[in-house]
Amino acid sequence: MYAALWRVLPGPVWAKAVQCLVLVVLVVAVLFQWVFPAVADLVPFNDNTVG
Repeated sequence: MYAALWRVLPGPVWAKAVQCLVLVVLVVAVLFQWVFPAVADLVPFNDNTVG
């Protein structure tokens, strides 16, 4: 998957590295802004069983 992404991105090596970094930051931002809050109610990490 990463090799295919590297081949698809245009430009020299330094530009591909910057584009990959931007893509990683964008994916992490989307996860923290929308995905994790939407799934937080479905994950039982806050349910304590010890009283």
